[in-house]
Amino acid sequence: MSRKVLLVDDDPPVREALGQTLELAGLSPVLAGSYIEAKDHVTPGFEGVVVTDIRMPGKDGFALLEFSQRIDPDLPVILLTGEGDIPMAVRGISAGAFDFLEKPCAPREFVAIVEKALKTRTLVLENRRLKRQVESGDAAARMLFGESRQADELRARVRSAARSSAEVLITGAPGTGTSKVAEVIHLLSAGSLRPFQKLAAASASPESLAGAFAAAEGGSLFLDELAALGPAAQFTLLELLDGDGGPRVIAGTYRDLDAEVAEGRFNPDLFYKLDVMRVRIPALRERPDDIPVLFRHYVSIACEQAALPQPEITTDVIARLMAQDWPGNARSLMNAAMRFAMGLNEVEQVEEQAGLAEQLARVEKSLLIEALRRADGHATEAAKALKLPRKTFYDKLARHGIRPEAYR
Repeated sequence: MSRKVLLVDDDPPVREALGQTLELAGLSPVLAGSYIEAKDHVTPGFEGVVVTDIRMPGKDGFALLEFSQRIDPDLPVILLTGEGDIPMAVRGISAGAFDFLEKPCAPREFVAIVEKALKTRTLVLENRRLKRQVESGDAAARMLFGESRQADELRARVRSAARSSAEVLITGAPGTGTSKVAEVIHLLSAGSLRPFQKLAAASASPESLAGAFAAAEGGSLFLDELAALGPAAQFTLLELLDGDGGPRVIAGTYRDLDAEVAEGRFNPDLFYKLDVMRVRIPALRERPDDIPVLFRHYVSIACEQAALPQPEITTDVIARLMAQDWPGNARSLMNAAMRFAMGLNEVEQVEEQAGLAEQLARVEKSLLIEALRRADGHATEAAKALKLPRKTFYDKLARHGIRPEAYR
């Protein structure tokens, strides 16, 4: 969470006293004595909040509030009022101020309101970051979330498969998102403007398979759970693939098709026809670094769909998420995020857990990553937030293979 506070007051003793209160609370105040001094700090990406006195020579706190809203309507502005200024402060709330405080204010109350505003600001900036990720880049960047090495490798493999016109076999445990990966491959392919057809292999008959094959002409046909395709449909698909034209077939499976072929349950000729470009989706337990990113994304979607205020996702919540194995992968994480967004229950523990040492390592890694994320990759600030000596902090980063610059 950002700890910056732009504090604006024309009275030097008051300004210094409030600045010290903020520093003692672990915040990072930026002091200004006037509207002119303050306005240059107010930017669309300002990572903190503004606290300003109302009555100041020249342009006052209302002018700074108006300016802040023009620059960034979501930037929290807290008004400081004198004893006779409360009606004026209430008008400020109506004009969009986050809150107001009457001077002199109790340090605990002052810090509590500032902390609340900072949490709101952090949430806004995190949602903006996720939205930029969704809206920027190609389909792989928009739809396949994650900041881990495994996520980068998956996106690279997907792009490579999309550039080829060959058939693709996507493997991954249940819940990893084979359907989404298939859709991304289609969207990045030369036939992206042509149809993308999905067919559940378990319910596919030779007739429905032939119909779907024809409907996807020039585009892509995705067969979900290929290993469940019946013998007759397998033969039909092989014949269709041996013919001219048709769509590119993308198949997904969580079963070991090599074993299925060896045990006589799957046609070997069809297997070799489809196993040209293979894309493996790593299980969530293999890429725990992506759990916070995915969870935030799913919570944001759930809140937007249900028109709900977004709850705070604390470090404790992230730590508990990271300690789990998630055998249901992204699907079960999405369900947990939906429940969390609706306030139905706390993040649940799953029965199948990693060993204690592995859980502790995951939690420690998640805390390090969260501290770096909140400090925008500045290791010194992150170490301070975790109350760790600088050397100890860097030793832990090296042990977990974490690079601070990845979070700037």
